[in-house]
Formats: sequence, structure tokens, C-alpha cells
Amino acid sequence: MKTFVIGDIHGGLKAIPQILKKAKVNTEDTLIFLGDYVDGWGESAQVIDFLIKLESTHKCIFIKGNHDVYCENWLKEGTSNQSWLFHGGTMTIKSYENYSSEQKSEHLNFLERMKLFHIDKQNRLFIPCRIYFNAWTFSRSSPI
Repeated sequence: MKTFVIGDIHGGLKAIPQILKKAKVNTEDTLIFLGDYVDGWGESAQVIDFLIKLESTHKCIFIKGNHDVYCENWLKEGTSNQSWLFHGGTMTIKSYENYSSEQKSEHLNFLERMKLFHIDKQNRLFIPCRIYFNAWTFSRSSPI
């Protein structure tokens, strides 16, 4: 059993199966995704579909990135900001054009249940590149 860490998919659906095949990932392995599943390439909604299906056959841990927070807010409240739209949000919204409210709700549920970080049994910390420390407080007296 191996652990693979994958980050910053950014709507690049075609890359995911290529990576999994090249790494020879099997169902015994653990896949840790470091966030930013959306924004960038034009298949953000389809990436989320793929990851939801992958989770049913593989052990996956999904950590939420800052781009995912923006998408989550848009799916939940229908709100967006200029910064997000400029940095890929427009392409993400466009990828949802033919999605039903039920499909969007399933994606929102997926994003809402993601972790902000993960610590494995070997005490290794996995975080997305852009971490928001005000989301939680670390104590100096206790190990991470």
C-alpha cells in the first residue's frame, strides 16, 4: 500500500487518469488530494464528478484549497467576487452550465465535507499550498 499526494488539478480533468495510470495506483493505495480542484482549465465540474466516483473505488482524502472555497461559496450562495472570477472562477461557472440543481448540490456536499488539513498515522501533515491559519489555532505546546 502506497500513499500518493496530488495537488492543484485546477479543472484539468484529462490529467487525473493519466497521473493515476502512470503512478500505477491501485485500490489498496491512499490518494491524498491537496485542494484546488477547480478554476483554471475548463472542466472543473467534471473534475468534481470524477473525484466523487473515484472516492467510491479508492481510499481518498480530500483537502480543501482556496479555489475550492470560492466555488463552494458560489454553489451555496450564488455569490462570486472579481478576484475569483479573474483567477479561474469564470471558467468554473461555465463548466456548470448544463448541471442540474441536484448535481450542483452533490458537488456542494462534496466540497463542504472536505478537510482543511490531514495528519496521517505517521504524523505527517498535509496542507494545501495556500493555507489560512486563521481557520484554526495551533498551540505551541502541542505537536501538529
